[in-house]
Amino acid sequence: MDIMEKLEILSASAKYDASCASSGSFRNTPKGGIGNGKACGICHSWADDGRCISLLKVLFTNFCIYDCAYCINRRSNDIKRVAFTSREIADLTIGFYKRNYIEGLFLSSGIIKNPDHTMELLSEALRILRCEYRFGGYIHVKAIPGASKELIDKAGKLADRISVNIELPSKESLTRLTDKKHTDIFEPMKQITDGVITSTEERKISRFAPRFAPAGQSTQLIVGATPETDLTIVKLSEAMYHKFNLRRVYYSAFIPVNNDSRLPVLREPPLLREHRLYQADFLMRQYYFNADEILSPQHPMLDISLDPKANWALNHFHLFPVEVNTADHEMLLRVPGIGPRSAKRIILARRTHYLGFDNLRQLGVVMKRAKYFITCKGVRMPAVTEKLQTVYRSLAESHEPGPYQMKLFSTEPL
Repeated sequence: MDIMEKLEILSASAKYDASCASSGSFRNTPKGGIGNGKACGICHSWADDGRCISLLKVLFTNFCIYDCAYCINRRSNDIKRVAFTSREIADLTIGFYKRNYIEGLFLSSGIIKNPDHTMELLSEALRILRCEYRFGGYIHVKAIPGASKELIDKAGKLADRISVNIELPSKESLTRLTDKKHTDIFEPMKQITDGVITSTEERKISRFAPRFAPAGQSTQLIVGATPETDLTIVKLSEAMYHKFNLRRVYYSAFIPVNNDSRLPVLREPPLLREHRLYQADFLMRQYYFNADEILSPQHPMLDISLDPKANWALNHFHLFPVEVNTADHEMLLRVPGIGPRSAKRIILARRTHYLGFDNLRQLGVVMKRAKYFITCKGVRMPAVTEKLQTVYRSLAESHEPGPYQMKLFSTEPL
C-alpha cells in the first residue's frame, strides 16, 4: 500500500479526536533546523493571538487491541487496517511543512501489539523529527494509556503538548464500554503533571535544562454515550483542572459509528449539549465560577436554550442590577454581556470618569444582554423590564433552522 492511501485512511480515522490546541509553546528553531513552535500550531484551531493555525492530524495506526464500543477502530470492526512507520510519519510532516500546508503535527494512534510498543513507535517518530530533521515546529502527541513511565517521559521531552484521553466521565462507564483500565489513564496524567512541574523548576536553575511538554497537557471525553449528567461532567473537569493542572478539557459529542447494544440510540449527536459544556468550562477557566455554582443536584443539566452564564444570572436575579461604576471585577464578570476584556476596560475607564451606557458600548459590552443586569450612576437603561420571565425570553436562544450555506452553483434565487 502506498503512503498516500495510508494517509487517506489514517487522517480520516483521526477526525473523531477533538483534543487540539497549540498555545503555550515557545520552542525556538534549532540552529540549522526548520520550523518554530512559537509561531505554529494545530489544524483548524486558534492561537492566543487570534490566528487560524493548522497541522497534520493523523493516526499512527488504526490497528487496536481494544474493543471500545464507541470507537470506529475497535478490534471487532471489519475495516481496512494500516500503519505508518516512524520514518514515514516524520517524512510526511517535513514534506507538508516545507510545502506550507501545515504548521505542526498532531499524532495519535490505536494500540498495536501493546501500549509500550505503540508508545515506542510514536516516540521514535518524534525523535526523527527533532533530532534528525532538527524540526522545531509544534508537536502534540497522545500518550498511550498503560505505556511505561520511561516512554512517556521520552515523548514529553520531544513534544510540545502530550495528552491522555479520559474518554468517559466515570469509572463505571469506562468499565462497561471499554476494556481499558481506569488507572492506566490517570497514572500517565499524573506523571505528565509531575514532569511539567519538575521541568519548570529545573529551568529556573538553568535555562539549558530540557523542557517537558512546554504547552502542558489536555484531555478529551465523550458526551452523550453514557447517562452521566452535565453536573458530573463539569465537576470532573473542575477536579482535573485542579489536580493535573490541565490546559484544556475537550468535549466531543457522541457520534454513533457502531451498532452496539451498550450504546444509546440518538436521533442526532448532542452538539448543542457539547457547546453548553464548553461554555460552562470557559466560565470555570476565565470567569472564576465553581462547578457547584453552574449546576446543582436539583438542576444537574445545562439549559439548552440559555448559555450557562445567563442562566446563573437569572437564577440569582436578586443580586442584580449592579452598578458598573462601583462593582468589583469578579461581579462585573458575572454580568451577561461583560467578558474579561470589557471588565478590565471598565475598571480602567472608571478611574477617570463615571461611565454611561454609551461608554459601555464603546468598551465592548454587549448591551442587549447586559442591560437587564446593570445600572449606570444608579439608573437603569430606559424601557428595560425587570420581570424575570420576560428577561428569560429575551435572552433565550432560538434553535430554529437559520440561513443555510448556498452551493457554489446553486440555481435557487438569492
